[in-house]
Amino acid sequence: MTRFSDDARQTALALRDLFPETPLQRNDHLSLRHGADIWLKREDLTPVRSYKLRGAFTAMRKVLEADPTKARFVCASAGNHAQGVAYACRHFGVTGTIFMPVTTPQQKIDKTRAFGGGQVRIVLTGDYFDQTLAASQRFCVEEGAHFLSPFDDPDVILGQSSVGVELLEQLGRAPDLVILPVGGGGLSAGVTRYLREAAPETRFVFVEPLGGASLTAALKAGHPVTLPRVNSFVDGAAVARIGQLTWEALSWARRDQVQLAPEDRICVTMLEMLNVEGIVLEPAGALSVDVLPDLAGEIAGKTVVCVTSGGNFDFERLPEVKERAQRYSGVKKYFILRMPQRPGALKEFLTMLGPDDDIARFEYLKKSARNFGSVLIGIETKDAANFEALFGAMDAGGFTYQDITQDEVLAEFLI
Repeated sequence: MTRFSDDARQTALALRDLFPETPLQRNDHLSLRHGADIWLKREDLTPVRSYKLRGAFTAMRKVLEADPTKARFVCASAGNHAQGVAYACRHFGVTGTIFMPVTTPQQKIDKTRAFGGGQVRIVLTGDYFDQTLAASQRFCVEEGAHFLSPFDDPDVILGQSSVGVELLEQLGRAPDLVILPVGGGGLSAGVTRYLREAAPETRFVFVEPLGGASLTAALKAGHPVTLPRVNSFVDGAAVARIGQLTWEALSWARRDQVQLAPEDRICVTMLEMLNVEGIVLEPAGALSVDVLPDLAGEIAGKTVVCVTSGGNFDFERLPEVKERAQRYSGVKKYFILRMPQRPGALKEFLTMLGPDDDIARFEYLKKSARNFGSVLIGIETKDAANFEALFGAMDAGGFTYQDITQDEVLAEFLI
């Protein structure tokens, strides 16, 4: 019986028929900031801009090797897995049926169709992913096709392990620490299983979005559990339940090895990587970089590899990312002001603004009383400390206001 690490190396070699190894790049900016030797494993630079192609290709190759007549494949995905499956279908010349929710953005549908090159058919069904998944599995039973799981499949896990094979060969030594994003767990299961055999001295940190911490929940319960609610912003890692096979591969992890990344803070990291480094990362792709400040005491002087898992970012989302980043950084706030209904009240308020304060939103909501009206105001500034002076001036002027920047319910309906 061969060791997993031997199978992983053969898998990495087989992938060279599809695309060259992704770069492992030392990042001077992050290294200097954190006093460490920090490298980025650029999975955002595969042909489909994510690591998902590795698992899809490997699982498809294994099926076709076992039964060359099995030339029909099915998956359910609205993102990177769909694109990986489509690309692999074109490579092997087999038929793929890709089920996507009807709410899938047209850009993702078009990219998946382009990668498939005529080998795939896209079926839009279901308002929610669970409905889409159920439809795809019914289709598999009816048509006798092979279902390609996005993560809970031994061959998919094997395919993702090739990331670990490459980074170890490229670095030429075992890193002290590898930071891995976690969604369904396929990437982290494959990479850790390989490196625990090939580089047992390497340690691991896992990163989940705060609103989709399925590994954390499983470690706490001792088995996979379904999260009652998932924040879908980090769509590449927003998974309600970690896979059974991936859980079995990761159940050795300690809870203190898992870091949680707030969605708004991830936006700060995405903008920094774009503006400073010119690197486009999707929210899930930024997870491993986002937690570096949280690991300051652990990484100083160490060799650290961050796996940037994907770069499929729709730039139509950039205003939202910027908005969330500004709110998290404290340089943009929203509040409801009880504005006196008298001449000069607005002018009085405007004189309280500092030279770096800009009004980004001003909207009368309603006249709440005879002498007062409610106003929604958004203020942008260059330094979060400027709000202390503004609110101090408002307090001294007798203005009544409520900061709603972090109020999720009010922000959803008013902002």
